[in-house]
Amino acid sequence: MKLLRELRPAAMAVAPLTAAVLTLAAGVMLVVSAATPSVPTRFLALLEVTPVILIELSHFLSSVLGLVLILLAFGLRARLDAAWTATMVVLAVALPLTLLKGIVWEETAWLAALMVALAPFRAAFVRQARLTRMEITPGWLLSATALVLGAGLLGLWSFENADYGNRSWIRVMVEDDAARAIRAWAGAAILLLVFGLWRLFASAAKPQVVSPGDEDFQKVRAVLANAQSAEPASNLALLGDKRFIFSQSGESFLMFGVRDRSWIALGAPVGRRDERMELLWRFREMADSHAARPGIYGIGADDLPDVVELGFSIQKIGESAAVPLETFSVEGRKRGNLRRAWRKAGEEGATFEVLPPAGVPAVLDELQAISDQWLSHHAGGEKGFTMGGFTRAYVAEFPVAVVRQDGRIVAFATLWTTSARTTFSMDLMRYSNAAPKNIMDYLFIELIAWGREQGYQAFEFGMAPLAGLEHRPLAPIMSRVGRLLFERGEEIYNFQGVRKYKDKYDPVWQPRYLAAPHKWAIPLLLADVGLLSSGGMAGLAKRPKRVEAQAEVQ
Repeated sequence: MKLLRELRPAAMAVAPLTAAVLTLAAGVMLVVSAATPSVPTRFLALLEVTPVILIELSHFLSSVLGLVLILLAFGLRARLDAAWTATMVVLAVALPLTLLKGIVWEETAWLAALMVALAPFRAAFVRQARLTRMEITPGWLLSATALVLGAGLLGLWSFENADYGNRSWIRVMVEDDAARAIRAWAGAAILLLVFGLWRLFASAAKPQVVSPGDEDFQKVRAVLANAQSAEPASNLALLGDKRFIFSQSGESFLMFGVRDRSWIALGAPVGRRDERMELLWRFREMADSHAARPGIYGIGADDLPDVVELGFSIQKIGESAAVPLETFSVEGRKRGNLRRAWRKAGEEGATFEVLPPAGVPAVLDELQAISDQWLSHHAGGEKGFTMGGFTRAYVAEFPVAVVRQDGRIVAFATLWTTSARTTFSMDLMRYSNAAPKNIMDYLFIELIAWGREQGYQAFEFGMAPLAGLEHRPLAPIMSRVGRLLFERGEEIYNFQGVRKYKDKYDPVWQPRYLAAPHKWAIPLLLADVGLLSSGGMAGLAKRPKRVEAQAEVQ
């Protein structure tokens, strides 16, 4: 007993795949059996005690149930609890049919053994999802079609080459047997055709982009306002350029973007923790059903067990900085430059204020003018997907920290907050030409003080791309290439400058990852993330209207 208890976790881990394979084999067995000749002696013995109509019906239904088992194998592989329940029901119904169609006791024994084997592993099928939400991929449908066609061809060959002698009653039985086989095979084929057409037209199409005017946008706001699990960057859901998959309860969502064949989820699911796996599986299955290349961008170390469960490969893409608010202080020799910049801005008349969302519309014109001026000095224009852009509706969704000088706003930052008040961050950070030097340091220090007063635990500074990658000989090649870009790619992006700037605040650096089904897909997904964030090749090529030496903080 002790040995069985020790082996149970391993058995639970392999149970879904093993159950899928065995169920697929059982389904193929029933389809093939229904399409091939019966054993004459067994059939005649059955005919003496069983009405013909019951034999005909059993023969037909066993073929149909065989196809159902083939399709349910997909749900078992995906760990659907509903697939386990449906499989047990189908096996229980198919058991007597194998005897009634021709006393095929070997099939009865196989189905009974499969039921007994599956019964103890109910707990291995943990995904709570309806069978109607099971995504059947084109490859799976093609495989099922090939199996049904193969069974039909096998039956055709069997009946053409069977030698039953010249006795007339045997010939009649054989001819009826052929008719039953044809009906059974045709029933399975028609069912598969109807099912395939239904999945083609009734399965959820690629979700559309949800804009602020859509009904689902209110659901996004509601989830963010009450989310158990959310990061500050989850607020990018309100940017108006994302697609969403919602949980059955409507209390969680996963947001993603699409570029060509790449479907890229931005961060982990937002909302209830117990619905995370459901959304991750549905995202992968939906992408797979559209022959897309799925990826999950910007996840943290706590999310890795979930994406590994999906069978994804992991690649570190950088590190994010978080400043613990309780221990941060501008005092001490190490922070002398920060302290002097903050005090000097205050002495020159800078004042700080956080406007609630209700107060933002009144200053949107001023913020728009500052944003336009700031953009005129920066290449690429407005961003998207992984970074916010200035649209009036988006900015009005959040509290906005403003710095005034002589009564005029000279700098601002939109704030990403979380319902749990664990961390907060800033999104857009922009300043005018009239802003004092080092205005961003003044703004950050004031924000840290504000966050501490509001009860937040940490202030996130965002990610430093490619930071923290290893360049060891045995490190993954993607890590070594990324490290080389971090050290030598300053002309492409200010990688080291971003890391150095954020280091002034002594943050805790946390790794960030990208997950994909295959390692070779990761470079393609990273390229598509960049294009989605910049607005395509046109956005990458966009240059500033004029170039001036200004401090840039990303």
